[in-house]
Amino acid sequence: MKKKLNIAFFGSSIVSAYWNGAATYYRGIVKALHKKGHSVTFYEPNILDRQKHRDIEDPEWCEVVVYEEDSVTLRGLLRKAQEEADVLIKASGVGVFDELIEKEITQLKRKDNLIVFWDVDAPATLDRMENDQNDPFREVVPDYDLILTYGGGTTVQEAYKKFGAKECIPIYNALDRDIHFRVEPNSKFDASLAFLGNRLPDRESRVEEFFLQPAKNLDNQKFILGGSGWGDKELPKNVNYLGHVYTKDHNAFNCTPKAVLNISRDSMARYGFSPATRVFEAAGSGACIITDYWKGISQFFEPGKEILVAKNGEEVKNILKELDDEEAKAIGDAAYERVLAEHTYERRVEQLEKLISEKLALDKKEPLNQQS
Repeated sequence: MKKKLNIAFFGSSIVSAYWNGAATYYRGIVKALHKKGHSVTFYEPNILDRQKHRDIEDPEWCEVVVYEEDSVTLRGLLRKAQEEADVLIKASGVGVFDELIEKEITQLKRKDNLIVFWDVDAPATLDRMENDQNDPFREVVPDYDLILTYGGGTTVQEAYKKFGAKECIPIYNALDRDIHFRVEPNSKFDASLAFLGNRLPDRESRVEEFFLQPAKNLDNQKFILGGSGWGDKELPKNVNYLGHVYTKDHNAFNCTPKAVLNISRDSMARYGFSPATRVFEAAGSGACIITDYWKGISQFFEPGKEILVAKNGEEVKNILKELDDEEAKAIGDAAYERVLAEHTYERRVEQLEKLISEKLALDKKEPLNQQS
């Protein structure tokens, strides 16, 4: 008999990408788990008006439990999860009661369950713990059976082990083929270069360098900026600010411009091996991607053939001056083929199933469900 898992996942939100860049990552992982026959309950708090800015209704591929900002209710949900789930996952950056969940979920350990911390911003978490000896998360890291991360490679793995992690494994972002794919261009997204990202303190200076400065220097070309928080930012006249771009518009946003830009947050660029979800989404739309430089790019896409790499704003400007439509299409096509072959969430979940199987010490005669 094939083993199917019940998984309890405490995260920021799976139904809303509003101020929540991890939403598409969660959706891709959870949907792929569902396709493998596993059941996921996603617990998310009702905060930051996310429920008013939903991208999707409750999906058929997981149960969504929205809870109010109330610690008594939350503790009840944790007990329910312990009773029902084989695997209990606490993601980083839930947004409310993070410290409480991180500690109390480790108290729910049984011989037959798995307690996992899934860090969707490992560089920031590690920097925080490094800079604060009294950070409460330092004490509970060794209590988790497994630390999973959004990326970061061996640098993040070694850093987590220094804090006592039993095991730390990166589960990289990927393409959700059901959501991100090629569509017809939409004129409202027409531009030489497009960037999509919320305004965050550890990204803003890099956006100025890699996006706004090239726009100033190429005033005869059109640029578009999507994401929350940029409304009061002084922008060049040739930059069209769109505000929050809902998931349903991401494909057209990626397909229409000549090129799309990826800009890493400071910490992710420093640690490397942390491709943003939108890199794979854009590749799945056949976009020509220009990315800022970070260590490990070639593990995911071949620079110059499947992705273009810039070390500063001047290089972005020079790329745009020389890039023609034919070359942009060829690079987008190559990225599209690579992402379909190697970087889908189905591939990531195969890795995840193997990890969970090993950790739960399942009988070899009763492997995790391997249906396609």
